[in-house]
Amino acid sequence: MSNQELPILYLLPNAHGRVRSGHPWIYAESLQKHEPLPPGSIVRIMTDYGYDCGIGLYNAHSSIIVRLLHSHESDITVDFFVQRLQSAMSIRDRIFPDMKSYRLCFGESDELPGLVIDRYDQYCSVQCLSAGMDLRLDMIIEALKIIIPDIKGIIAKHDSPLRVKEGLTQGEYVVFGEIPDTIEIIEHSIRLHISLLHGQKTGYFLDQRLNRSWVEHLSKGLDVLDCFTNQGGFALHAAKGGARSVLGIDSAGQAIISSKNNAALNGFSVCTFEQADVFDMLKQSVQEGKTWDIIILDPPAFTKSKATLVRAKRGYAEINRQALKLIRPGGFLVSASCSQHITSQMLIDIVQTESKRVNRRLRLIHIGGQSPCHPILPIMPETSYLKCLTFQVE
Repeated sequence: MSNQELPILYLLPNAHGRVRSGHPWIYAESLQKHEPLPPGSIVRIMTDYGYDCGIGLYNAHSSIIVRLLHSHESDITVDFFVQRLQSAMSIRDRIFPDMKSYRLCFGESDELPGLVIDRYDQYCSVQCLSAGMDLRLDMIIEALKIIIPDIKGIIAKHDSPLRVKEGLTQGEYVVFGEIPDTIEIIEHSIRLHISLLHGQKTGYFLDQRLNRSWVEHLSKGLDVLDCFTNQGGFALHAAKGGARSVLGIDSAGQAIISSKNNAALNGFSVCTFEQADVFDMLKQSVQEGKTWDIIILDPPAFTKSKATLVRAKRGYAEINRQALKLIRPGGFLVSASCSQHITSQMLIDIVQTESKRVNRRLRLIHIGGQSPCHPILPIMPETSYLKCLTFQVE
């Protein structure tokens, strides 16, 4: 298809600034009137004064009507995905030369908007979060088979509610090869059995990798409570770091089973895991006078939009307030948020406010973020979402 054959959509006057600065999202209200196109169509975006912004993927069902690819090609082929994914993989291999488990593609940050791929050595999980990527899933699979020649299986984890906003169906299914019930990965010499078939999100929360390592170095000789433990990531690292005792809490029964299995796999006898609602468990522990040296709060996102921000802040305030009551003098609160709309300063302010309410003094000693396999686009605040704060509590 030649350049002339591609549909050309024009930005409204004065709507070009953010786009020309490199932000890949174009909202419907930024475009001049045009005839609707099929979801996933390739379009060329031009400013009102004739500047070519490159091609993008179109979807009139989404508030993000075009996702730019920062390319001036006239079509998207398997080779296009091979080049983009090979570039992304080379960065990860340099950052983590001894690891084969990482986020291989982080959507817009890797110039593949709406595409998330996690690699677990010879297996991959894929999330297509935009119509344009969903339409080209077969190309993505072929590209993965080229850049990872020994790949054994690929699963599409298409259960995200973001797909609904794109007018896409939800579901999980194997799209290439076979996916075993459990896969073994290694993180900081800790063996982990994870499930791509039954695990949350894309299998394992790879974004907390460096923060788990930080907790490992902090935990020697201390009693640790890991809330929202998932598959035991923070708890296992605390045990590896020499913690005296580790208790992991999660409301999901399967998460507790996985955590117990992972602890046994590594011989971490100091770890115990219990199924409970974290909010209820923290309140009950306050009533029973229990205390710990380190409490880790790594909850799921309490908000996905600004509309629920106030309610989310109340949730973060509640768990941090209860945790502060349970920390021994000189101990540590590790408080995380994966809600993009909760900034680091917001979380600091929440914890500081709650510390005053319970008469505890704080020192912020460490600010952590998402693993570098989840790179951040400076022009796009939406790609920066994880913050992990460590406070010493007096």
